[in-house]
Amino acid sequence: MKLVIFDVDGTLVDSQHAIVAAMAEAYVAHGLTAPEREAVRAIVGLSVAEAVAELSAEAADHPQAAIGEAFKLNFMRNRAQNPDSMPLYPGALEIIEALSARGLLLGLATGNSRRGVAHFVERHGLEDRFVTRQTAEDAPSKPHPAMVLQAAAEAGVDPQEAAMVGDTTFDMAMARAAGARAIGVSWGYHTPDRLLAAGAEIVIASFDALPAALGITAPEPAR
Repeated sequence: MKLVIFDVDGTLVDSQHAIVAAMAEAYVAHGLTAPEREAVRAIVGLSVAEAVAELSAEAADHPQAAIGEAFKLNFMRNRAQNPDSMPLYPGALEIIEALSARGLLLGLATGNSRRGVAHFVERHGLEDRFVTRQTAEDAPSKPHPAMVLQAAAEAGVDPQEAAMVGDTTFDMAMARAAGARAIGVSWGYHTPDRLLAAGAEIVIASFDALPAALGITAPEPAR
């Protein structure tokens, strides 16, 4: 194992409330009923365009492009007004530091934008931790395998030497399609049963379990 690729929303960052609120505001602003929380949770991980298409699949008259743009603006505005609204999950920072100390390469693969990823790494002081960052602007939406394949190529490893760590079925299916290992986390947007059905080889309940799932022993991060 040479490369560990992390999803962001629902895996490293608890952004559930911010995403649901921004999407609700986008629909209401267009005179539409806000989608149910569970419906929004189900599409987290997709690109914005794909997410809105799923939410409005049964409503041909919905202005999907406009809703998507409104969501992006709402999300950025809310994040700026409340920078603490999307905290790291417990153990996220520690596992990033521990795996880096072990010599593993780290990457990101997210339905977020480049701007969103840049904000995430800057906010948490992780600018130098990820050798590759794949976003919705760099590849087709998950579960297409392009993000994992591009991440592996940028890191200089074979996809079989990479693991994708994520909280949605989209992450698991993407990893499997790329030939990478698929490791699910139980604290995000999709249930462990769904992750396993989508191809996860294991679903971990805390970041402490990730080194063992990867088959490595991670040292304590440097103090």
